[in-house]
Amino acid sequence: MSKYIFVTGGVVSSLGKGIAAASLGYLLKSRGLKVTLQKFDPYLNVDPGTMSPFQHGEVFVTDDGAETDLDLGHYERFTDVSLSQANNVTAGQVYDAILTKERRGDYLGRTVQVIPHVTDEIKSRIKRVGDAEDVDVAIAEIGGTVGDIESLPFLEAIRQFRLEKKKEDTLVVHLTLVPYMKGAREIKTKPTQHSVRALREIGIQPDILLCRCEMSLTEEIREKIGLFCNVSMNAVIEARDVASIYEVPLMFHSGRLDELVLEMVNIRCPRPDLAEWSEMLDTILNAPDEVVVAVCGKYTHLRDAYKSIQEAIIHAGVANNCRVKIDWVDSERVESLGADRLLNGADALLVPGGFGERGIEGMVSAITWARERKTPFLGICLGMHCAVIEAARSLCGMEDAHSSEFEPRTEHSVIDLMEDQKGQRQKGGTMRLGNYDCRLVRGSLSHAAYGSEMIGERHRHRYELNESLKDKLEAGGLKIAGVSTFRGLAEIVELEGHPWYVGVQFHPEFKSRPSRPHPLFRDFIRAALAGRKAPIAGKEGVGARGIAE
Repeated sequence: MSKYIFVTGGVVSSLGKGIAAASLGYLLKSRGLKVTLQKFDPYLNVDPGTMSPFQHGEVFVTDDGAETDLDLGHYERFTDVSLSQANNVTAGQVYDAILTKERRGDYLGRTVQVIPHVTDEIKSRIKRVGDAEDVDVAIAEIGGTVGDIESLPFLEAIRQFRLEKKKEDTLVVHLTLVPYMKGAREIKTKPTQHSVRALREIGIQPDILLCRCEMSLTEEIREKIGLFCNVSMNAVIEARDVASIYEVPLMFHSGRLDELVLEMVNIRCPRPDLAEWSEMLDTILNAPDEVVVAVCGKYTHLRDAYKSIQEAIIHAGVANNCRVKIDWVDSERVESLGADRLLNGADALLVPGGFGERGIEGMVSAITWARERKTPFLGICLGMHCAVIEAARSLCGMEDAHSSEFEPRTEHSVIDLMEDQKGQRQKGGTMRLGNYDCRLVRGSLSHAAYGSEMIGERHRHRYELNESLKDKLEAGGLKIAGVSTFRGLAEIVELEGHPWYVGVQFHPEFKSRPSRPHPLFRDFIRAALAGRKAPIAGKEGVGARGIAE
């Protein structure tokens, strides 16, 4: 029988429930247990695929093509597993399923209500992941904070679920805030007390409290929190601010979180070996060399929009025994201030994905800068599109080259809408999504990175390289280095005569892991490090520490 751990949060959002759940998952897996994780989001969108990055951050895509919450990225990276659509449940999905059943007459004339129909649907999805996958431990994170009206059906479902199971089969871990008031020079426990009280009013008594704090909690503070929240002092565990999210599992382990969880759910298993994880963290924080990577995109002031890219860059730094400093460059500012001013000092350039015309010319200018200076370049999805546009204009004589997404009247539409997307009116869940195979060209940079001729990568796009202009692009030096087995779509482009220049249609960042950095990111950072140590002739300013405003 599977054990179920529910992670809830209180006081404020963005406390780090996703990192906490992922860290616990890693610790339990390190002890030899089979672990899965699930995210419940209380919003009414069916999935985050139609939501603005400014509202929601990154949309993480699974192998089976689900557009999910960014926390699934943390789950996959920390536990090194591939999740699916079943691992992210929204209120929109729950209500859509219930209304579909009601229209079919499945409820046989009964009144459809939150209790029991909505809560039953939620419970069935919890069991589907835990029982159906035959896992030892299923960790379910409830989005939002206790007290939010939209979270109530999910919390009620947990209350019912715990009643239906044996006591040792379920556990509630509550993440809450213990702020330090600088004016009073005191740590305050009242927010945590109120948060737990709100949870108890719903009928849920937390078993363990993770206390997000700026500084260590004294034994006296932990004892006070335990007394007022009706938990053992040993179950009041620090979740201090740390320099790297990869420090969190080690912090929790030192606080005996994994040991306490196993004791409460009555599981015996070996102690974890965390040596490799500790070495990785030491490299992230203390590696002798450093490279600077400029990420030029349109959502750079909201880092969560590029969460997987940020982590994949960090993983690649570990693989090359170097620290990576990321310089976030707004592509609109490149349009107004120029690439030289904003990118000078960067050892490499990455242009990420996105949607819409805003900032496109800034990305194109940044790519021109990288091409002319022979700076290592990686373009992802929209970044690849911009690389094709730049090469078409600069190298192939197509001065008006553009994407039909932004300029449908251009004579040279080097990026065009995919055939199966034409006439598509519904936006949600209709892009080319999920894992597709790609065949690499031998002798290419990509083939050297992967060490394989056939790969599989995750996609999220509607537009592709225009096949009718492929010959002109290749004549100008932009070579097709990877072709999809799905209708022969161009998946990878590389530039002849450049030390490291790769654009990919897919999203390699989704498959990067701390212990298994993605091959393209690994070689991208390797090229940046090589360029810093041995500047390429004619490449001005390489290795400069300062990043221009």
